[in-house]
Amino acid sequence: VQLQAFGGGLVQAGGSLRLSCAASGRTFSSYVMGWFRQAPGKEREFVAAITWSGVITSYADSVKGRFTISRDNAKNTVYLQMNSLKFEDTAVYYCAAKYLAGLGYRSNEYDYWGQGTQVTVSS
Repeated sequence: VQLQAFGGGLVQAGGSLRLSCAASGRTFSSYVMGWFRQAPGKEREFVAAITWSGVITSYADSVKGRFTISRDNAKNTVYLQMNSLKFEDTAVYYCAAKYLAGLGYRSNEYDYWGQGTQVTVSS
């Protein structure tokens, strides 16, 4: 599976962005998908994950209520809608795919990674 994330950019605090992650391969629907982020000088951290069916989702406490993860298996795409953005959301955002069942919260649980897209929130 090859992943390509896009949709990042510069936005003012309180604004919104929608990230997309396009996947190649016909087995996209078999994968748990996740979003992670990494700010300068910090470790990569979990943001959100979604099961293959899209029924079950999970979020980091820091983004709960502001971010929404979703997927369209027909389009081989996973999305991250980010609302009420804060300065501390500034980071490179990565999408990732996990083959084994169960939502993953650690980066080492994921098998494939996209290249990352920069999100910068100005205060």
